[in-house]
Amino acid sequence: MPGDKSDRKDRDDTMRDRASELFFKSRNVLITGEINDGLANRVATRLIALAEDGDDPINVFISSPGGHVESGDMVHDMIKFIGPTVRTIGSGWVASAGALIFVAAKRNNRFCLPNTRFLLHEPRGGIGGSVSDIQIQAEQIRIMRERFHRIFSEATGQTTKKIAGDTGRDFWLNTDQAIKYGLLGKVISSARELA
Repeated sequence: MPGDKSDRKDRDDTMRDRASELFFKSRNVLITGEINDGLANRVATRLIALAEDGDDPINVFISSPGGHVESGDMVHDMIKFIGPTVRTIGSGWVASAGALIFVAAKRNNRFCLPNTRFLLHEPRGGIGGSVSDIQIQAEQIRIMRERFHRIFSEATGQTTKKIAGDTGRDFWLNTDQAIKYGLLGKVISSARELA
């Protein structure tokens, strides 16, 4: 019946609105999937709104294969920019630009669920065009790599040389390895452990 579809859509919309309201009230932000400009915009907007709403800690849940580095930079910088404490909580996998966002929180505010895996690797980019364009792009990738090494060195306590060596290729870490490396503060299995 035509009315049934309309009623179902209204109920679904109401439930989505209610879930969004509860998510905001609980000061949670969810980052899943590819890191891109749209996601960065939504996350930054929510972080700013939550910061305006009060000083209680904000939880950022991350399960991402990574994505666009500059989009990850935007979220990373916004986490550091706002006033409230931000806790990052990894789940599933925290990879590439997702790991960049994850380390924006202070180490004691970096958590993950038991089955999380982490992937670090150097930023990658496609290079093409004229010789001069290729030279410019290669230089920008070099600058990005140096910045990446510095950020992860500061976040983990590892030297930039070690970060460069470890991330020259895909560098996977389980939870125990991530703690030893300085990437992760604590593995949790319950939201109560954040209190």
